[in-house]
Amino acid sequence: MNRRHFFKGLLGAAAVVAARPREASASTPPSDQLFHIPEAFASPVLESLRPVIEESRDVKTDISKIVEHSRWLACEELPIPKFALPFGIGRENPKEAIDYLLVANVLNFAFTDFETQVKFQADYSGQHWSDSQAMFACIKRALDEEVPFLGGAYLSRVTRADLKHVFRGNIEMPMLDERVEILQAVGQTLEADYDGRFYNFVEAAAPRLYADGQGLIDKLVREFPRFNDVSPYAGHEIKLYKLAQLGIWTVYSALHGSNTFRLEDPEKITAFADYIVPVALEAMGILIYSPALKERIENHKMIPANSPQEVEIRAHTLYATALLAEEINKRRPADRQIIIPQIDARLWTHFHTTFCPHHLTRTIMY
Repeated sequence: MNRRHFFKGLLGAAAVVAARPREASASTPPSDQLFHIPEAFASPVLESLRPVIEESRDVKTDISKIVEHSRWLACEELPIPKFALPFGIGRENPKEAIDYLLVANVLNFAFTDFETQVKFQADYSGQHWSDSQAMFACIKRALDEEVPFLGGAYLSRVTRADLKHVFRGNIEMPMLDERVEILQAVGQTLEADYDGRFYNFVEAAAPRLYADGQGLIDKLVREFPRFNDVSPYAGHEIKLYKLAQLGIWTVYSALHGSNTFRLEDPEKITAFADYIVPVALEAMGILIYSPALKERIENHKMIPANSPQEVEIRAHTLYATALLAEEINKRRPADRQIIIPQIDARLWTHFHTTFCPHHLTRTIMY
């Protein structure tokens, strides 16, 4: 989905805590047969992937292709994308920016009708918007109309009719009933525990993703089930955390330059396991699909959420991008080290308009 249409501009590489390169030679990649977590990027998400990487049947990661592509990617700038706050929201008020970005991130999924393949679109401020841009525009339009869309009190009581009016466009917003249920649950938690505001949640957390249960991701996935993006696989729980990580990343990339939001461990953020990055990795030969899975994708057949094929696609996406970032760092000087979201951004921005088909899964998680 069009999750980074509003990314523009650059932040200097020094603005991010850089990951340390491994001491291993760039010519000695980890074995295809061994599960390997880059030490610099180790996180609960990556650590949970072992069962999938070791046991998957329909998706494989080709380490030789990671080494091959790291040679030319290491020579690119690979900038940190800066998320430009849409429509000027929160530009002078960081608290409003946090509220807006995290509420919007709650809804950042499924903008294409699964039956007709028509994308959700809306008009605002004299322009025509599509996909996630249309969602951002509709929320701003609602705020212009004095709908208190960023507050827990409103969200906890929102109705289907309310959302149908807020998200009026060319078609009914896909999965509208699911969005009502999600917003009500999120609003109730905000109202009960954080005086109705996401910025109070952020201020109550440690300025880290993971901090013995008190980090931003720790608390998001525990206190808001909507963000608890985990999948079963061979009796194991696989942590994917797409929207939780993306929400914190957009806040960080939008506000870090102004020193109004502190995040001490951005190197722990993985790629954002969605529809588009796997397309890029498969086109590069890094991900290898079984004939059966490739046939399903090419023929636009639905792949159920939490099915082995869907979990394997997402898990290998996270694994491959982590290894790719590590290999790139081996080839770059110490002051040009990167973190995984820089790889995610590079792949997503170059492939989100591709004609190549992506897997289709009906889910609220991405």
